[in-house]
Amino acid sequence: MSTAVIIVAAGRGTRMGGALPKQWQPLAGRPVLAHALAAFRAAGLTPVVLAIHPDDTDRAAPLLGAGVEAVTGGATRAASVRAALEALEGRGIRRVLIHDGARPLVSRPLIDRLLAALEDGPAAAPALPVTDALWRGDAGHVHATVSRDGLFRAQTPQAFDFAAILAAHRAHAGDAADDVEVARAAGLDVRIVEGDDDNLKLTWPGDFARADRILRGASMQIRVGQGYDVHAFGPGDHVMLCGVAVPFDRGLMGHSDADVGMHALTDAIYGALAEGDIGRHFPPSDPQWKGAESHIFLRHAVGLAAARGLEIGNADVTLVCERPKIGPHAVAMGAALAEIIGVPADRISVKATTSERLGFTGREEGIAALASVALVGT
Repeated sequence: MSTAVIIVAAGRGTRMGGALPKQWQPLAGRPVLAHALAAFRAAGLTPVVLAIHPDDTDRAAPLLGAGVEAVTGGATRAASVRAALEALEGRGIRRVLIHDGARPLVSRPLIDRLLAALEDGPAAAPALPVTDALWRGDAGHVHATVSRDGLFRAQTPQAFDFAAILAAHRAHAGDAADDVEVARAAGLDVRIVEGDDDNLKLTWPGDFARADRILRGASMQIRVGQGYDVHAFGPGDHVMLCGVAVPFDRGLMGHSDADVGMHALTDAIYGALAEGDIGRHFPPSDPQWKGAESHIFLRHAVGLAAARGLEIGNADVTLVCERPKIGPHAVAMGAALAEIIGVPADRISVKATTSERLGFTGREEGIAALASVALVGT
């Protein structure tokens, strides 16, 4: 949690046109802002703070939770960043990446280059050298040629020592083109790292077409896994199911806390990664895992996926039992899994069925669970 992310998304984007601000317009089936958010989450960076316009509260709601929060932005870009920085103060943040919500194609290698650059300096920002000839013109005519020597096209995210950039924003009056301007005004040295030509900022309608082509041409990786688990009933007064303690006249027996739903989901993720099952990573013969909470296993599986640049696209868990009744707890179970995994709750489904009184679940001897998961990344 020592590295946080701020995504600035309070602007109105009037040059783009359309009924929605550009950061909320759809791109490849998702809002523009959601693409950038997914990139940072796939890199394992939380918390992520969205600086949004008050009119966009309802639009932002589906993106919040599991390490993503929102603050109300200000009248200027600098004011929006300042509001997000203030919201992060006192939370142990050491570094922060500040990104424009209208740049949906930030890549993992770019994020890694920025974080590496912060190891020996207070600030780093991506940029590309200007390679085209530059003119100064007016009224449709060229008036002068401008030297391109030493000129760069600035990009985001821009990376900073948290305390340094917070102090810089507190000392800065007025707006700024970006946070590098604020940092330099405070005397911070800003290191230039290699940018990414695909990391375009959506400004004009034609930019959407280009971004869509890039996304369609990206080498998208999709991996699917399935999981299955069973636990028998034993003594107890509740059962742990998908992270929720459900009152019941019996418990579930197992080496850990016997959360059958979470075990099935964990095995589904391991399966998608071709990493075996829980027993390979947390052998039941090892006494340190006796009675362990199952979120330990699930977080480990999610961490392995993130290390490969993959995130949970969606997951579906089915619990098979006659009792207890799952329906009253299904929403809470989905929310608990989403919190552990670090994805919005609308990506997680938890449901239940009976076996029509057939088999061991029908005889109420235990509970079975099935899970499927899709991992996505580039």
